[in-house]
Amino acid sequence: MSAVQTWACFLLWISFATQDKTPDVAVTCAISEECVLPCSFEPGSKETVKWYKQDVVVYKFERDNDDDDDDDDGDDDSSEDHFEHEQLVGRASIFPHLISLGNATLVLRRTNPKDRGTYRCHVHTSEGEHNAKVIVKVEAPIRALSLELTRLSGYEEMKCTARDVFPAPRVTWTTEPQTFEDLRPVTRIQSDKQGLYMVDSRLRRLKGQPDLIYICRVTTSYGGPAWTASLREREMKGSQGRDLTIPCFAPPYLNNPLLHWTFTNSEDPSHIFTYDSHSGNSASSPPWENHVELDGMVMFGDGSLRLMDPKHTEHTGSYICVFSVPFSTHTERTDVTIDGPAADRSTSAKVSHWWIVGLIIALLILALAGILAFKKLKGGNSKDRNDPEEVTELRLVKDSAADSHLNDSSPLNVGGTNGQTGLQSDASLT
Repeated sequence: MSAVQTWACFLLWISFATQDKTPDVAVTCAISEECVLPCSFEPGSKETVKWYKQDVVVYKFERDNDDDDDDDDGDDDSSEDHFEHEQLVGRASIFPHLISLGNATLVLRRTNPKDRGTYRCHVHTSEGEHNAKVIVKVEAPIRALSLELTRLSGYEEMKCTARDVFPAPRVTWTTEPQTFEDLRPVTRIQSDKQGLYMVDSRLRRLKGQPDLIYICRVTTSYGGPAWTASLREREMKGSQGRDLTIPCFAPPYLNNPLLHWTFTNSEDPSHIFTYDSHSGNSASSPPWENHVELDGMVMFGDGSLRLMDPKHTEHTGSYICVFSVPFSTHTERTDVTIDGPAADRSTSAKVSHWWIVGLIIALLILALAGILAFKKLKGGNSKDRNDPEEVTELRLVKDSAADSHLNDSSPLNVGGTNGQTGLQSDASLT
């Protein structure tokens, strides 16, 4: 046999071996919804349908009839029998009236994570056998992603949360602009009784960089759309009656977003303003119509809001700006403080001026007291330095005066003297 004949036989064998081979089908099912596992075959008679999962029969349908014996009305009065594995009881079914048309599709209802795996459809008819393999993936896609600033841990941190997700998602953090500091988020992933995951990822707010945008990105292993949430927090002050522009800028990766402004203080949040970049339509709530207007171009990522004639009690609070597109949101929260009326400010200024004047007077008194104390101390020191000489001179004067007074006034001293003088005179005469 020549080489050409050998290759021809080999290719013919492959053709026969694969002529009834159906390519594997991958199906992704959403949790709690219906899932369709397709299986088509060449119609025949006396069909037996078996569905396997990991080589275990989980569903079986058998019919014993002859297609040549059809009723006049076309109804199928053949006997049917089927069973379901305990894993699929009450949740699996096929369409019996489609079997004769070559359709053995299996429908799973209320799918859950345990339904994942490889299924095989095996059909036996009078015409032969057919096999088809279906790879079933089950997922609970991300429906929402929230990002907020929290202080419950004793310090400020960004909290990114997604719930009821399957399989377990992956979380990454970035900032805009990028920072050279090492981001060290703490991520916790927990599952509930249904096998769905809740992810809670927290990143401590960086110090000394108040204007950073924090970006949380969540992806799944099945390669579905990634969700992104970003947040920036700031503080502002304004004056009553003076217009104030509250900035809000979208990141460059958001194109033609929907803009939504809300306001909150101690009461429930209230809607302020909405703008649709696609239609150009905008709307503001009645309480805010005369106090706000758009101060930027949303299509270019500027959704800044001008607050006109603000009031201290009515407009002090948090203004929240949200840009949103499918699978992504960007939030900017600005805490705005509107100062009180001008009279209050002037009164407070006067109070502050009197406080300054009082402080100056007190300092002057303290300085004067210090100068007096210093002079007194200096005078005392000079007296202490001159005291020994003055005391000596005074003592000498006092001692001399005392001696002279005693000599002049004492009778004994007077008499004695005269006697001694008389005696001395007599002696000299003798």
